[in-house]
Amino acid sequence: MQTKTLDVKGMTCGHCKMSVEGALNELDGVSVVEVDLNSGKVEVTYDEAKVSLDNMRETVEDQGYDVVA
Repeated sequence: MQTKTLDVKGMTCGHCKMSVEGALNELDGVSVVEVDLNSGKVEVTYDEAKVSLDNMRETVEDQGYDVVA
């Protein structure tokens, strides 16, 4: 298992947090998602053999948010 922190722009409320957490949790291989609205950071613990950083970035962007870096 690996942990990665994504820098996500555009999250402002509880609904934003739930959207991002819900979408990432649906990915096969993602086990834990923690969203910090104040910093815009999303910490994801995942199995790198099942899901890639690109998959996670795309999933967050599909929800309408921008992933930086």
